[in-house]
Amino acid sequence: MSLGPYTSFIVASYALVTAVVLILIIAIAIDYRSLRQRLRELDQSGITRRSGRSAADLR
Repeated sequence: MSLGPYTSFIVASYALVTAVVLILIIAIAIDYRSLRQRLRELDQSGITRRSGRSAADLR
């Protein structure tokens, strides 16, 4: 398959987009793990989440 004179530009563009998407996926995964660890630490220290309470506890 011939892409003409723009082959290098097209391949470089796809490679760059692939790299950016992979970097974003890795950054989100690292942030997710960090937030889960922080929540685990807060739960262990006795701080509860508002979403964990029932409606009767709010009155």
